[in-house]
Amino acid sequence: MTRRRLSDDERVLWKGVTRSIAPLRKRPAAEIEDAAPTVIPPVSPKPRTKAAAAPAAAPPKPAAAPPPLATLTRRTKQRIARGSHSLDGRLDLHGMTQAEAHAALFRFLQAKQARGAKLVLVITGKGARGGEDGGGRGVLKRMVPLWLGLPDCRGLVIGFEAAAIGHGGEGALYVSLRKSARTSEL
Repeated sequence: MTRRRLSDDERVLWKGVTRSIAPLRKRPAAEIEDAAPTVIPPVSPKPRTKAAAAPAAAPPKPAAAPPPLATLTRRTKQRIARGSHSLDGRLDLHGMTQAEAHAALFRFLQAKQARGAKLVLVITGKGARGGEDGGGRGVLKRMVPLWLGLPDCRGLVIGFEAAAIGHGGEGALYVSLRKSARTSEL
């Protein structure tokens, strides 16, 4: 690979940049004396072709960061537990593998959001009693909150919280859904 020569404007700009920076740590004087200045050999300019003369395509814009998750308010959680706030859907993941559960959860959330649901219950199960060693017990209980935090679900989910004892306690989650783009436009 050959290096091109810097134009006068670029050279002035580069000198300004190098003067404005400070080293992270001081180098010993022996290292500074040993360092030889690098010389860039002159390169003859290459003839431009018609294909090279075309303007470069604009770089793609970075995707917007997914919205952050929020917890349910204490008041909302109390209303749900008392039954004065209804649930718009329920998904039971018992007996599913991780792959099946992940796919079912995502499809369920998309379908409920498209129908205008605001709050759903996702039942994961508590796992085996005494399974504190993490030996594969309660896998869905651990994984569902992680999946809900992934960027693909964060566009669907406002937040989630452990369910009240009457709805499954630690083995279930209340999931608050965002308004879909289609429903907000209507």
